[in-house]
Amino acid sequence: MIRPIVLWGSEVLEQPAEPITNVSDAEIKLVQDMIETMYKAPGVGLAAPQVGVSKRLMVTDTTSGEKKDYLFTILNPEIVVAEGEQYEEEGCLSIPGFSAPVLRPKKVVLQGVDLNGKEIVLEGSDLLARAFCHEIDHLDGKLFLDHLSFIKRDMFKRRIKKLIRQGKWE
Repeated sequence: MIRPIVLWGSEVLEQPAEPITNVSDAEIKLVQDMIETMYKAPGVGLAAPQVGVSKRLMVTDTTSGEKKDYLFTILNPEIVVAEGEQYEEEGCLSIPGFSAPVLRPKKVVLQGVDLNGKEIVLEGSDLLARAFCHEIDHLDGKLFLDHLSFIKRDMFKRRIKKLIRQGKWE
């Protein structure tokens, strides 16, 4: 089932998500829905808070479904290694129509748990590293806007608030 994507201004995007201690049928269904929602959007990653669920769960696929081995689901992810730098354009499904260059690590290693409760380690470079970092930000209650200068962030927020007043932010 495709779920609605929560937009900037919603409280769930501004709070750290709760760790998952036990994988139930609800989490498995949530993952299935998130994958379907991510592909439909289309996006390269989605965190549970973006569909209104405050749980530390994310999915990524930088190939948009073209390569089966590039779909990753990780619960309670943590960055354990971050190396290098990349400064690239970044957008967000929760902030449609807005993007800006953001500094991220060039390579990251994540540690977390899969849907079977098994510890996993995932490594990503370039776009995958960016997607991992972006989604973990969501799990920590942060958005890519938080990485921008105060002036740029303020400008974006003013434009979004104007769209909200005009009824065009849905």
